[in-house]
Amino acid sequence: MKLIHRHIFGSVAATCAAAVGLFGFVLLLGNAIRDLLGYVLSGQIAPETFVKLTWLLVPFVITYALPMGILTGVLLVLGRMSSDREITALRSAGLSVAGLSAPILFFALLGVGLSTLINFQFMPVARVAYHRELADAVSTNPLSFLVPRTFIRDFPDKVIYVGSMRGAALQDIWVWELDRQGRARAMHRAESGQIHFDERQNTLVLTGRNVTSDFRNNKDPESFAENETLGQAGQATYMFSLEKLTGAHTVQTKLKWMTFSQLMAEWRRAGTPDGKSTPAERERQRMKVQVTIHEKFATAFSVLSFALIAIPLGIKVSRKETSANLGVALVLAMGYYFATIVVGWFDNLPAFRPDLLMWLPNLGFQTLGAWMFYKVDRQ
Repeated sequence: MKLIHRHIFGSVAATCAAAVGLFGFVLLLGNAIRDLLGYVLSGQIAPETFVKLTWLLVPFVITYALPMGILTGVLLVLGRMSSDREITALRSAGLSVAGLSAPILFFALLGVGLSTLINFQFMPVARVAYHRELADAVSTNPLSFLVPRTFIRDFPDKVIYVGSMRGAALQDIWVWELDRQGRARAMHRAESGQIHFDERQNTLVLTGRNVTSDFRNNKDPESFAENETLGQAGQATYMFSLEKLTGAHTVQTKLKWMTFSQLMAEWRRAGTPDGKSTPAERERQRMKVQVTIHEKFATAFSVLSFALIAIPLGIKVSRKETSANLGVALVLAMGYYFATIVVGWFDNLPAFRPDLLMWLPNLGFQTLGAWMFYKVDRQ
């Protein structure tokens, strides 16, 4: 019996590790391309900084790759064993489905512990370090935000285009001022200008010369009928705040980026009257903290839920084909994460107890897994 359990445990551990690595690589590549590729191509961060930032993304992607990898690994191993009639032979020898599953469930419990540690410690620390490192790297060369012959949309209320740039000297400058809906309410064109970085205000200051401006009606900026107001100026100054792009002090405001001790401190702070917020506002803030804590725990326990449903499903699928098992794993994982997103919509409604609702996807998966266990064991 011990030999069989060691064989199953070793097979599941090796396959799950490979699956976690695969999903982690895919998620890591997607996040790196989305968040960092633009900075690398524009020269705002050095290659060694890119490598460091990519490494700091690992704990973040592992939080999602670990449950999916264990689900896929269990499906692959049991699907292969079932197809090779190993499951039939073991059950004919008197080994029940529960006995066969014992090493897999033990491995899943180890995964729950690892996932909990990552969610509450490694991921928050790495996530904060990632954003601070990125902010520091970009702020050391703030003028690199301007790339000639490129529409720069990094600023929340402005778009800028520069025809050419030599050091701080610019030629053919276009600046669009946007309203809250992202519509251009003013357009400015300067023949030339200078740009410098105001370190104290964390702002790029552009001074344009021979400026022509086109102002539109604030109520209907997209209309070209009798809405335009033209203006000319010998010189004009435009400010581009980098606070949202490089402000390290905003890094730790997200609850998901806090460690367990920080979340508990925030939970206690939210429940303390301060004279600035109403009891209802404090209750909503406290509930958001509770939702975050329960979500992290529920995500960790999803490893066990996925394993519990993968065991009978892997035995029942009876296929060697990797693509079929991967497809089943992806559908199940996407269903779980979609249910988690739906529950998250209630985080502003404390009366619905969204913190406890976070456990519904796990409860649903575990109930389904237990029912499938029962059906498979009776066959």
